[in-house]
Amino acid sequence: MIFFKGNSLAIVGFIIISIILFVAIFAHFLSPYDPNYIDINSILLPPSLDHLMGTDGLGRDVLSRMLYGARISLFVGFVAVGIATLIGIILGSIAGFYGGWLDSVIMRLVDIMLSIPTFFLILAVIAFLTPSIWNIMIVIGLTSWMGVTRLVRAEFLSLRQRDYVLASIVMGTSNGKIITKHLLPNSLTPIIVSSVLGIASAVLIESGLSFLGLGVQAPTASWGNILTDGKEYIQFAWWLSLFPGLAILVTVLGYNLLGEGLRDVLDPKNK
Repeated sequence: MIFFKGNSLAIVGFIIISIILFVAIFAHFLSPYDPNYIDINSILLPPSLDHLMGTDGLGRDVLSRMLYGARISLFVGFVAVGIATLIGIILGSIAGFYGGWLDSVIMRLVDIMLSIPTFFLILAVIAFLTPSIWNIMIVIGLTSWMGVTRLVRAEFLSLRQRDYVLASIVMGTSNGKIITKHLLPNSLTPIIVSSVLGIASAVLIESGLSFLGLGVQAPTASWGNILTDGKEYIQFAWWLSLFPGLAILVTVLGYNLLGEGLRDVLDPKNK
């Protein structure tokens, strides 16, 4: 909290994400019911003291499924962004440090990937794969690395002309050590900010895929497939669409606020 002193929006984002992470980690203890328990006597009950967020078309407790859905959605976000960040760092480091034809090839590949709408590319790839949480994470990661690559390349192009880098080259320091000990540590600020903002995008993509039936499959709960269940009863079971929609909205907002706050705090140009 002290880290974001003076940035109220970043503090709000930090609190939101902290709450969501807590809920996701301790969903097993916080959940009042088994998220997959079917109760035919409790079908489509509105919010009440027994079921704070109502029940769905199979009598399952929506609150319990929301809590477990938070775990799935955030897990997908973290892993997918981890994959994208790793690929982006490797390719961006090569392009920014070595330059020449390697830089040209990598940046043309980035341009090609950016020219294709990411969500439609993911849909096309998923269509040929068995829908599963692991396939979703890998596909999102493999189609989301371009922004990190460009950021790392730009930082490396700027940093490699610094005196301490030139001195290391003159002293015969290996390229690997120059990259890992001098260039990469000084490029972490945009990488961290991009990764935090990327989690919000990954959560949105996972929710969209699950809503379309191409993401996390039943009976596993995710916010996207809870929304899918809700569209069938939207005229009289509003809670099935409202609560997962709000969860996605608040989560994405929290990560965006946190990312912007980190950018303000970590970027020396803003001080």
